[in-house]
Amino acid sequence: MTAFAPDSLVLNRKLPLWYQVSQSLRASILGRAPDASLRLPTEEQLAAHYGVSVLTMRQALKELEAEGLISRHRRRGTFIEPGARRSTPRRLLGSIDAIVAQQSGERTAILGHGPAGVPGELAEHFPDVTQVITYKRLRCDGESGEPTNWAENAVRPDVAAGIDLADLERWPMTKVLRDAVGVRISRITDTVEARLADPETAELLQVPLLSPILHYTGVTYDGDGRVVDVARIRYRGDRFSFTVTVEAD
Repeated sequence: MTAFAPDSLVLNRKLPLWYQVSQSLRASILGRAPDASLRLPTEEQLAAHYGVSVLTMRQALKELEAEGLISRHRRRGTFIEPGARRSTPRRLLGSIDAIVAQQSGERTAILGHGPAGVPGELAEHFPDVTQVITYKRLRCDGESGEPTNWAENAVRPDVAAGIDLADLERWPMTKVLRDAVGVRISRITDTVEARLADPETAELLQVPLLSPILHYTGVTYDGDGRVVDVARIRYRGDRFSFTVTVEAD
């Protein structure tokens, strides 16, 4: 069994530190290797890793404990809950690590991938290419195996050339682009809207045709302002909610 190793994090001083740390650690927990230890490093070790105070680290851990992802035991330490339910509410607060955390935690099956013409509704995002590489993936709850959402990504061909399918089975696309391909992500624009399940979505998510779903669109830009990926994710309406927090200056 390997030791649990949290991902690194570049802190954004405009956002609450405890929130950024909790979301980064959440992504590491949900995306951990199958043989990783369930025991977390100490509060002091985690605080040093993220470059924050122990007080901030405790607040971040308290958030994860409230979600049911970890349990804290006096004198024994902090442990990942092996049976923690992965279908927790999505929180949007403007950090890349938050986006990664939102997309982590389910088992992922790749349904297909390959070149395709740029869909008409995405033409404005890819004005300089005639084809994109598409990836279709189905995510299921890690415990019950129940389908929770399915994702369709359209990626620039030059960027897609660096994507390893094995990484996509382990990590969300955002993490693959940033950490495996090396894309310098400058921003992601999110849109969430209510829709009705079309035949493909109804079949994949095992819900009635025309039942309510949440449709998420995420447009990812690189450091040069190019759109490198457009993700369209359909969530079961009975399994997810989205919370948006606005921080006052």
